[in-house]
Amino acid sequence: MKSLWFFDDVNLFKVLCPHKFKAYKTVHDFDSYKKKDYIYFEEDSANKVYLIEKGKVKIGYYNEDGNEVVKSILTRGDLFGETAILGEDKREEFAQSVDNSTSICPIGVETMYDLMRDNQTFSLKIYKLIGFKLKKLERRLQILLFKDAKTRLLEFLDELCSEYGYDCEKTGDKVILHPYTQRDIASLIGTSRPTLNILLNQLKEENMIQFGRKEIRIHKKIA
Repeated sequence: MKSLWFFDDVNLFKVLCPHKFKAYKTVHDFDSYKKKDYIYFEEDSANKVYLIEKGKVKIGYYNEDGNEVVKSILTRGDLFGETAILGEDKREEFAQSVDNSTSICPIGVETMYDLMRDNQTFSLKIYKLIGFKLKKLERRLQILLFKDAKTRLLEFLDELCSEYGYDCEKTGDKVILHPYTQRDIASLIGTSRPTLNILLNQLKEENMIQFGRKEIRIHKKIA
């Protein structure tokens, strides 16, 4: 799956955003956020679902030691806060902008219910999306808890291949065009940016990968 933006061949933003519906357009606005602005905090009331129109959003929580745990970093077209649809009353995580020009399309839970009642096929796709995200989160948390840093990075690269990768016709390499910074990747695999840089350079020296700012190439022999 390339991105949650195109889930099961449906462009969620085109289908979901209230601006697409005359009944909601006049009373609906986009919300803008700067870097480090919070969309919501842990324990906030869960009464909205959100679509990212532009920018990036970090989803996470703080553990018992007060350390930040990043669950996901979402980009244009991704849906978040969707557990409100399932009856969540209070947020169990925070959502924070990591770009200086993040634009969010908020959708009230009752509006979401109305849209889902009007289209059963779409409703099923939303529930499939929620199920997919929960499985992905469970897998990532298992990796964080039980794997060393290098293994976490390799498994994350495998995940990126599935979501953003394609085969290079000339070399047979896997080419990953992704939206993450090195800081994002370090947060997602639970390590520091310097450690991530060391690991990436080790893989490069082992002739396993080549990497740039927004591209990672995994050589054919290990792809």
